[in-house]
Amino acid sequence: MPDEATELVSEDLQSSYDRVGGRLCRALRDEIDKKPFDRKRLVPVPTCIYKLVEMKVEGETAVLDVILKSFDAPDETRVFEKGKFEIVRVGGMTIGRASYEPGWKWSEHVGPTAGTQLCEVEHVGMVLSGRAVAAMKDGSIIDLVPGNLFYIPAVAHDSWVVGDENYVSLHFWGADQYTR
Repeated sequence: MPDEATELVSEDLQSSYDRVGGRLCRALRDEIDKKPFDRKRLVPVPTCIYKLVEMKVEGETAVLDVILKSFDAPDETRVFEKGKFEIVRVGGMTIGRASYEPGWKWSEHVGPTAGTQLCEVEHVGMVLSGRAVAAMKDGSIIDLVPGNLFYIPAVAHDSWVVGDENYVSLHFWGADQYTR
């Protein structure tokens, strides 16, 4: 019997969901629409995978309307000295949350694990708190402060926390490759 941390979904829906590696996409929705919905074949799944906000039965088809996920239960967490990078995959996107302590520097705390001295990942993100800089290989320095939306091209750059406050940012582009 499911507890409060699970929801009931059809085996067909769960099988389809598993087959695409947890990404609910248009192809999955199309596939679900073709499958008959059988209330007798419900299986429990963790709500951290997705939350069924509303399940409608149209004819014999179950339709999943909304997916809710949270960084409180990330799909993946990459931990390194003085920081971590949490990843949530939702709606075909990979979104990352970077959390760095004062003194964190990419070239010192991530670079050795990634096997490169400087980061070469393209980033689009937003600073939530703290302050950092991105230092481009050509010597230019970009200040990253709360509220900034930023784009950093896929050219060699370093980054570090400035001051004594933790730095937190969201990454909407480049999260899959970051710290790898």
